[in-house]
Amino acid sequence: MVFLQSLESILPIIILISLGYILQIKKWFDISFSDNISKLIMNIALPASIFVSVMEYLTVDRLIKLSSGLVYVALATILGYIIAYILVKALKIRAGRRGTFINTFVNANTIFIGLPLNIALFGDKATEYFLVYYIINTISTWTLGIYLMTTDSQVQSKTTVSFDWKKLLPPPLIGFLVAIVFLLAKIPVPQVMTKTLTYVGNIVTPLSLIYIGIVLAKAGLASVKFDKDSVYALCGRFLIAPLLMMIVLKTIGTNLPNLEAQTFMLQSAVSSLAVMPILAHQGSGDVEYATNIVTLSTVLLVVVIPSLMSIIQLVI
Repeated sequence: MVFLQSLESILPIIILISLGYILQIKKWFDISFSDNISKLIMNIALPASIFVSVMEYLTVDRLIKLSSGLVYVALATILGYIIAYILVKALKIRAGRRGTFINTFVNANTIFIGLPLNIALFGDKATEYFLVYYIINTISTWTLGIYLMTTDSQVQSKTTVSFDWKKLLPPPLIGFLVAIVFLLAKIPVPQVMTKTLTYVGNIVTPLSLIYIGIVLAKAGLASVKFDKDSVYALCGRFLIAPLLMMIVLKTIGTNLPNLEAQTFMLQSAVSSLAVMPILAHQGSGDVEYATNIVTLSTVLLVVVIPSLMSIIQLVI
């Protein structure tokens, strides 16, 4: 049953990646199309999507009610960054892959995979606990996560590069901060604006997945492989991240309801961000590596989630 629910959540993603792959093979797209998708998603669609998500899923009362759980998720996230950074140095992950490697450890595709899985496995009663993880994951992704991705160039420049302050406030983070201001100040958003931003934001996932298919077609399916750097990153996503969450919950989070703890464990093992190849492209990083990670982590989720659910029921 869990296997089928996992498969149902993942199949649409595989189909959209396949669509991008097939259309690129058939040469539907101009050479600049993937660059244009990247700009559209980063600068327009993602900020809109994040703004709408925050306004839809969060309220001030919910933030106050769920504040204790935020501490545990934040702690596991910080530990994830520390361990991932140490491993980047120890394993000598090369420039262009480091941002992807660290993000794979720490940040998950919560909305488009995590939320459907959470509802399918735990029901609507666990949605408020999902929001706790979503808040920390969103802050992590669009602050340190995106900074690491967009400053991790695989192109070695011989010229001195000045610090780019714009990278501290990328458009997705601005969208998040504006949403928080609207939320805390209780500023009403006109219905027409909400609908418009929803329409724009809804293109993020399909276009990101089509972009992955385009990159796969250009690189060839042989580029999807379990190379050393990919295996280490996937171990971080599916083994180390859930383990860190379990350690935090078992040491200082023993007072949490079982359903909340189970939700945190599940979300900590959800596949990596679908937009990682877009972010890698923005930072002149290794787009093929980011694409490989997203593809493999999505496919492996079919096996990982049933196994993880069995473990969760034993330890929590």
